[in-house]
Amino acid sequence: MDYVMLAVLCVLIAIGTVSVYTATVDTKLDGLHVSNLKLFGFFCIPMMIIAFMDYRYLVGKLAYAAYGIGLVLLVIVKLQGITINGAVRWLVVGDAQLQPSELMKLATILMAAHLLHRRGGEKLRLLKDVLPLCLVFLVPTYLIYDQPDLGTALVFLGIFAGMIWMGNIRAIYVFISTAALAAGVWLFFWMLQTEHALLDVLIKKHQMDRIQTFLNPTEGDWHVANAMRAIAVGGSFGDDGYYLKNGFIPYAYSDSIYVALAENFGFMGSAVMLMFFYLLVYRMILAVHESRDLAGSYLVVGIICMLVFQVFVNIGMHIGILPLTGLSLPFISYGGSSLFTNMMAVGIALSVWIHRAKR
Repeated sequence: MDYVMLAVLCVLIAIGTVSVYTATVDTKLDGLHVSNLKLFGFFCIPMMIIAFMDYRYLVGKLAYAAYGIGLVLLVIVKLQGITINGAVRWLVVGDAQLQPSELMKLATILMAAHLLHRRGGEKLRLLKDVLPLCLVFLVPTYLIYDQPDLGTALVFLGIFAGMIWMGNIRAIYVFISTAALAAGVWLFFWMLQTEHALLDVLIKKHQMDRIQTFLNPTEGDWHVANAMRAIAVGGSFGDDGYYLKNGFIPYAYSDSIYVALAENFGFMGSAVMLMFFYLLVYRMILAVHESRDLAGSYLVVGIICMLVFQVFVNIGMHIGILPLTGLSLPFISYGGSSLFTNMMAVGIALSVWIHRAKR
């Protein structure tokens, strides 16, 4: 067992619980930090079961089952999901709400690791390897983007880029993809200047508003502007949480939890949190390095990409270097589906570490 990884996980949960408390104290959501601890304790059971299970069972036929079930849940969300703040992302399960897009992240990583493992580390072929991998990621990405949930959809693209790179893709394919991406960016800016009607069809209004705010920061966005002010007044060691207490930071307990942490504990609190994220990723990289089985390495690489991408985007959008989008901060934001997914990801990484000596 990698006890260091477990200890780092517990510290991140503690940081998240304290942050949730500071974001909800003396509000109608007061006590949410207690629920966060209860969820963590409950999810420890399936996490440890996965940790001691041989991960190769997950990368085998179970990968197809997990991926299929995930797609079915996404379709059910589209047909019968509940609408919250204009987005249809959740299913009602008893007294709880389930967000299938979170679970789909792990299911897609399992499926991609299975396909990459079949190649055995050889150069990926365009039609037989790269195209199937593209489809594996494209289908859930589209379904999630249509909810609409641009933030989570982008996570899939980040995972895809990392896994296909480590899967030994040919340099020519990387060059072609980079050229296509550059052309797409140029086409976007061209439509932004000339073809507004076509752009309105491709990009939803609220997403376009966020892009415009990012491109023209002087115009300001109420959410982003207040987030940056709150982070700034936090200084080195934090202040009394003026912006939080007066309701200037929406969803401070979930998507905007970093602002709550930065305002109350300052730069030092943010730095400590990032240090423990670094330690978690470092331990996972060791699992990749020590694993004698490519399937295990691919699995943990996908998990690393998922976590790093979410941390970078969540913090980046609140300090003004990325457009604002709805995306939780792993282990810190409050949310049952998000916490469950991230803890199961840690369980898989622990399984790879425990069984690292097996071929």
